[in-house]
Amino acid sequence: MTCLPPWGLFRSVSDHCLSSWRCLSGHRCDCRVREAPLSAPYPESPAGTYGWRPIVIIASLFFIIGFVTWLNGPLITFVQVAFDLSTVSAFLVPMCFYFSYLLFPVPATMLAQRTGLRGGLVIALVILSAGIAIFGECVSVRWYPGALGGLFVIGAGLSLLQVTINPYVTLLGPPQKAAQRIAIMGVANKLAGIVAPIVLALLVMRNINDIALRVKAAPDAGARDHILDQFAHAVQAPYLIMALILLVTAVGLARSSLPEIDISTPEEEDAVAEEKDPKRGPAYLWFGVACMFLYVGTEVMAGDAIGAYGASLGLPLDQTKFFTSLTLAAMMCGYILGMFLVPRVFSQERYLGLSAGCGLVLCALTWLTHGYVSVMCVALFGFANAMILPALFPIVIREVKERSAQATAMLVMAFSGGAVLPQIFVQTMPFLGVQNAFVALMAPSYGLIILYDIMIQRRGRSRPAPVMMVES
Repeated sequence: MTCLPPWGLFRSVSDHCLSSWRCLSGHRCDCRVREAPLSAPYPESPAGTYGWRPIVIIASLFFIIGFVTWLNGPLITFVQVAFDLSTVSAFLVPMCFYFSYLLFPVPATMLAQRTGLRGGLVIALVILSAGIAIFGECVSVRWYPGALGGLFVIGAGLSLLQVTINPYVTLLGPPQKAAQRIAIMGVANKLAGIVAPIVLALLVMRNINDIALRVKAAPDAGARDHILDQFAHAVQAPYLIMALILLVTAVGLARSSLPEIDISTPEEEDAVAEEKDPKRGPAYLWFGVACMFLYVGTEVMAGDAIGAYGASLGLPLDQTKFFTSLTLAAMMCGYILGMFLVPRVFSQERYLGLSAGCGLVLCALTWLTHGYVSVMCVALFGFANAMILPALFPIVIREVKERSAQATAMLVMAFSGGAVLPQIFVQTMPFLGVQNAFVALMAPSYGLIILYDIMIQRRGRSRPAPVMMVES
């Protein structure tokens, strides 16, 4: 899923939304890095006075976030075979994972405030390591409730990692170069999303189609369980190795020379604060939260459900296990293109509408086509989705400026849409058909985002602004 700045670490939208925005726009910034030579002029390099080593370390953490998050796509197919599950039961994987976003962001921010940002990063990696180890062990013994519990722990670790890592990206270096640092992190994140499904497919799901056929042809329950036990056990070693790597990374990060970032907020509000609009408040906030809820659902549908979508069209499992990588490749292309076009060519409001419009066009193409062409249209939703969250999140915060803390918390919790929409999809698929069920969820979601964008632009608030959000 998606990386966002913490709301609890900033007092007002002038400081929250974001400290880096104010720096990039040339306004006052009250963010400091301890021990930094503040009197020295910022160099031309995006890395700033600390050099490239901290940038590389943080980029590796973004790679970890993307790798762990986008394993969910092929995992749906894997658990469906390994535990002999229905499609509905297999889709509990994204449901448990994304439901954690509803529960853990607020506690994660409170913990980050107590431990500091670097301490929060270390604790997040330890929690991630524990969750991955739990998942691997429970899958190896074919205990599905325990495996879902492991995914829930992984989601908790990612929540903490997300609310602590973004301040490093935005503040670790020259403010005027923050957008370039964001681009580096985004590419690392999307690259991991492409690699993760391929690695899991090659290491664990190599002969999954043959396994499924052997299970169906098994003469009795004992023979079937023997086949599935061997298949499920293959996940143990890769996941334990991944857990160990994360634990070693946490230890290395704790002992690293990463600077401790100190984020302070001004005591007084900016004299140029916008005049409050009594019509702004709840309507814009709830409309924006609804859009975020549906958007994250569409992102998970395009990335995690594409394998089930292809399998429902009769495509072999040995191919569908790679489909998540197609969506992530398209998303990375969309992200890179958006970074060049926003705000140079389009304002983020205009680009939000264009992205959602592209999603509606893809809905029509997905519904009208069949087989591999239809699957490729689903993968291209990654391109349409790439810049929706980077534009939507700051627009909502800006429109409810006086409610920034509340709005940010609600927007992060709206990521739970990734748990809800896929479940609705698999529940309605037997009645509507796979393509009808898919489009019936995706098209209204993009339509609502377009309506919100039209409403914002009619307010005459179309102002180009740097894109500061990084998706996972």
